[in-house]
Amino acid sequence: MNLLELSQTIRSIRKKQGVTVEYLAKKSGFSKGFISQVENFRITPSLKALIRIAEALGVSVENLFNGQQSPGKPYSFGKLTDGTVLDRDAGEMHGIHYSALAYSQIGRKMDPFIIEYTPGSPRDFLFHETEEFFVLLEGQLDYYIYDDTNCRRLGPGDTVYMMANIPHRVSLPENCTSAKALVVYSDETEM
Repeated sequence: MNLLELSQTIRSIRKKQGVTVEYLAKKSGFSKGFISQVENFRITPSLKALIRIAEALGVSVENLFNGQQSPGKPYSFGKLTDGTVLDRDAGEMHGIHYSALAYSQIGRKMDPFIIEYTPGSPRDFLFHETEEFFVLLEGQLDYYIYDDTNCRRLGPGDTVYMMANIPHRVSLPENCTSAKALVVYSDETEM
């Protein structure tokens, strides 16, 4: 494999995992500019740098040199508390904290998250090009679909399954200071 293929393999694995350049930089301990230069074949990374990048992606260095031929193990173990914190949709401003659970599983078709809700500024309605499965684990949430007139109060164990592109938002009820949910998004490329 030549260095151009190596750089494209790093980019491809990162994108398949849904990881940003900024996230890979932070996780590997490099600057965003360094990762960008590696992916754009502007610099040749040392073996030490490749080891750190591979570890941050959750793959072996061999995976980087073998290209996509070796996609990693077809399974991975983890814990709900082992998630990687992501900054997504300005969540901090809205009191929402995302923790990706299976970010290192290469080739996955689902993106599971633990989402913690705390008081924050009101959220606008969002929609995305993926299906979503939502289960409330702790606390209470008001779950709005389409508009503010279609609301349901959720408690622990309540679930919601939504097809793609349905506007929705959540908010904490007045008497609730936090909530936690497991949310699974489908792979939009499969739709």
